[in-house]
Amino acid sequence: MQQGLRLWLLAVLLSCSSLSAQVKNGFDLKQALIPADQIVSGGPAKDGIPAIDQPQFVNATNADFLQPDDQVLGLQVQDIARAYPLRILNWHEVVNDQFEKEPVAITYCPLCGTGVAFDRRVNGKVLSFGVSGLLYNNDVLLYDRQTGSLWSQLMAQAISGPMKGQHLTRLAVTHSTWADWRKNHTATQVLTPETGNPRAYDRDPYAGYDSSTEIMFPLRFRSAGFHPKERVLGVTMGSKSKAYPFVELAKTNGVVTDRLAGKAVTIRFDQRAGRATVHDAGGVEIPAVVGYWFAWYAFHPETAIFYVAVQPPP
Repeated sequence: MQQGLRLWLLAVLLSCSSLSAQVKNGFDLKQALIPADQIVSGGPAKDGIPAIDQPQFVNATNADFLQPDDQVLGLQVQDIARAYPLRILNWHEVVNDQFEKEPVAITYCPLCGTGVAFDRRVNGKVLSFGVSGLLYNNDVLLYDRQTGSLWSQLMAQAISGPMKGQHLTRLAVTHSTWADWRKNHTATQVLTPETGNPRAYDRDPYAGYDSSTEIMFPLRFRSAGFHPKERVLGVTMGSKSKAYPFVELAKTNGVVTDRLAGKAVTIRFDQRAGRATVHDAGGVEIPAVVGYWFAWYAFHPETAIFYVAVQPPP
């Protein structure tokens, strides 16, 4: 009898353990597109990192809280240009914004160094996003407040919930210095520290992380060859992807012509500004990702890599 009771208790404990592994931070991970055991808690609870839902902006001349070398994500939609300082995004990771009739989300993952902008419309529904507190491959998992679905930033896809399998439309966002963005977008607006959730915006909570080899959470794929935090421009066209490491782009004159998935592309690189963008044959900027090498490779293990050929000695 006691043996039977012990077996029953063991079965209950195993069942509860399995259930808890499939529910994290209140999100049901059963039948997720990625294995539930590869989704980990980053520490904060759901909304423990508060998204910015009512962003406030000032003109560039009034952005006295920024230094010329401060990093920003810059986005232009039609005639409106806006800059989102990383010193603010480090603490919030998501900004739900509106460019007149265009609803957009600006997202930033400090652990991966990746800034990605999306159109917030999916199948005619306007979504607003929050921070789930969960990570996959060290990358932030967002959630939408309308359906509670989880979304991978770098996959641009819902991985669980009612929206599972749906994709977000990426927008071309520029990762650069404030001085560089302002020079090229003189009428830009700037996100202010008036976020409704004040933080120590003059302090970097990730100081030193970008130069260390430390990767804080498990990865599906790892790669050698570059420093894990080497910044790369990651480009995907169709089923093809390619990484352009900044250390290689620095060996060029700042303009690289290439072909990806049979299409001509041009990479424009400014080492001083830390800016790399990709453009199609007509000069239009294509959505791409700037981030750490380890993060790009974790999501694109089959990626091609741009190298500058070494000339043999005469």
